[in-house]
Amino acid sequence: MMKWLDIPPMWWVGCVVSGRWISQYDPFVDLISHPIVDGIGVLFIVVGFVLMGLAIRVMRRNRTTVIPRQTASALVSSGIFKYTRNPIYLGDALVLMGFFLHWGSLLALPLVAFFVWAIERRFIIPEEEGLKEQFNAEFERYAQNTRRWI
Repeated sequence: MMKWLDIPPMWWVGCVVSGRWISQYDPFVDLISHPIVDGIGVLFIVVGFVLMGLAIRVMRRNRTTVIPRQTASALVSSGIFKYTRNPIYLGDALVLMGFFLHWGSLLALPLVAFFVWAIERRFIIPEEEGLKEQFNAEFERYAQNTRRWI
């Protein structure tokens, strides 16, 4: 049961719920509550979802899994993957940041850093180790030429 709960969407939902709770009690909400900040938040949300959609589309076109901890059938390095090795996780982080800005919660913003740290340790590093074993030099070249985040 715990294995199924330890998946990136659960970490993301946990951060969203925590951030929303924090935003309800954040005494600094008035400091960044502004239509421009709200607009930036919405922009981050849209860009995050677009990144995720582009990544899923490229992965499906290459007939490989989007599900963490499953063995990839192809090393995807085209499309959005030319610019970031983790566009879905990057999209998740942008959407989180967008929500927190939209809610005007300064105190929730550190959850974005926590999410990035947790996802990198729990998922990205093990995924990359698996890709390194599976695709050897091809993955090494890809990792040298493409950043993990941005």
